[in-house]
Amino acid sequence: MLTLYFAPGSSSMAPHIALHEIGAPFEAKSLSFAKKEQRALAYLALNPEGKVPTLLIDGRPLTEVAAILFYLAKRFPEAELLPPGDLDAEARALSWMSFIASTIHSARHQGADHVRAVWAVADGRLGAHDWALGRYSIADIHLFRLYWRFANAFHPAPDAFPNLAAHYHRMMARPAVRKTCAIEAAIGYELP
Repeated sequence: MLTLYFAPGSSSMAPHIALHEIGAPFEAKSLSFAKKEQRALAYLALNPEGKVPTLLIDGRPLTEVAAILFYLAKRFPEAELLPPGDLDAEARALSWMSFIASTIHSARHQGADHVRAVWAVADGRLGAHDWALGRYSIADIHLFRLYWRFANAFHPAPDAFPNLAAHYHRMMARPAVRKTCAIEAAIGYELP
């Protein structure tokens, strides 16, 4: 049994999308940042950091977006969220997700100019490719979630980051992404 603890619009959106892409049954448990539900004792027993996401796998917690995405891709290979049996592609996916987690995600705390510089690097890294690994993968899901927040907060001109803007539109055309966005919007965003 899979249970995803998430907060709408937060980094947990990425595993939420992946679970919809996979199509496996899961229970979704929304946490309210406004009510500080991520600091409740019961939740802290699952994730002592008090962050989202947490994926319960048969009652065992797994945290951190990249780890959850990697787990889901490997557990459900039929969803093809990682190219099967391709060590190079797996390494490139981990490279993208490490860059996303360590560089892009932390950039928002370093000012608007730094944020734009980091997104320029990401735009160049993606290049004119449709997908980060050359085919749709967990790296695209992870990248999309952070660009989704950036695009909705700063509304960059489409030509500011043309490769990322095109990627964003390709992602928004995916049924799993639209479904996740609709579910999370209906609950409401309470982003810090």
